[in-house]
Amino acid sequence: MSLEFIHGEREGIEILTLHGNLTFGGEDLDLRRELDSLIKAGKIRVAFNLINLSKLDTTGLNTLVFGREELRRAGGNLAIFNLNRSHIELLVEMQLETAFDVLPTEADAIDSFFPDRQIKRYDILEFVESLKVKKPKP
Repeated sequence: MSLEFIHGEREGIEILTLHGNLTFGGEDLDLRRELDSLIKAGKIRVAFNLINLSKLDTTGLNTLVFGREELRRAGGNLAIFNLNRSHIELLVEMQLETAFDVLPTEADAIDSFFPDRQIKRYDILEFVESLKVKKPKP
């Protein structure tokens, strides 16, 4: 399944909704090209909506890390929101849970770009603790 992008904008923040898979192969390269075109267009404050992202693998996750670094280098930032359980599990497994602003809603993602606004972050620690309860140690 290919990766499709739906663009939106709110309060000067580019909202990019990802549809499909972000996995090794063409999809990760498509996202890199999309990010490059955003940066060239001066759109350096970006929030990714992952609600319709079917699959995310380590290559896709590394592409998100790369994108965050590219946006920061350009003077912007990246927030991600609407992650499903498997996305969060991958973040935790790869020890990247603190590498991103992981937010529950679009409104929180937008607010994360404005230092004077209060935001609700996704509680990764609570999620990790819930995994420990469900998976008893051998």
